Amino acid sequence: MDFGLKDKVVVVTGASGGIGRATATAFAAEGARVVATYHSNPAGAKETVRRAELGDGTGEVVAERLDQGDPASITRLLNAVGERWGAVDVLVNNAVALPDFPRPGELFETEPPERFAASLQANLLGPYLLSRAVVGPMRASGWGRIVHVSSTFAEDGYPGRAAYASAKAGLHGLTRVMSRELGRAGILTNVVLPGFTPGDKQMSPALLNYTAEAAATKRNTDPEDVARTIVFLCSRANTNITGELVRVDGHFLTPAP
Repeated sequence: MDFGLKDKVVVVTGASGGIGRATATAFAAEGARVVATYHSNPAGAKETVRRAELGDGTGEVVAERLDQGDPASITRLLNAVGERWGAVDVLVNNAVALPDFPRPGELFETEPPERFAASLQANLLGPYLLSRAVVGPMRASGWGRIVHVSSTFAEDGYPGRAAYASAKAGLHGLTRVMSRELGRAGILTNVVLPGFTPGDKQMSPALLNYTAEAAATKRNTDPEDVARTIVFLCSRANTNITGELVRVDGHFLTPAP
């Protein structure tokens, strides 16, 4: 199937590893021009570029630093993209600030409120600001695609993750509003919720077996599983899916600790 992504300008945030790397590489395989952003791991982003160049696609990938909670950093990124390739056609908000683990004995009512505010800043406000910055040219061209990468914690919940789950749930409401406001302009926006995705993280076999058993498919989610779904949702093959929460998790039920 031709996804119609050749020469489309794609920004994938948090692309220095895991789902972001797999997504950037998948877009490059479709002939897209991909900007793989990173925050604090330039070596990982460089490796993403290298792997994309080794693939059999005709696309291009470059790495750019982004602090998505900083409006000035967003402006610098989009100026650099514009000078190189032009306006952004596709945005994948994948970058994430993972939560701190609860301190021993910490309860819902004793969790520091600063942690909640910081998670909202990084995981909700950042994608909101970046989305705002790219939709103008999309609206002018009559075509655009935006995908927010969320977490099953936002639907299933998990003890000690109030800040993170709330920020990700906020993306769900944001997406529903964006779909209503932008759909007529040809801009489709959706949420993808990956299951447990180890990616390139080092984890014990016992933990990997435990999380695999929590899925109906009895396996953990691969970054490529998520990347393929994102590419479809962001392609011309997707003509009418918008405002949806798409789980790519093998029917994963977040286990209690």
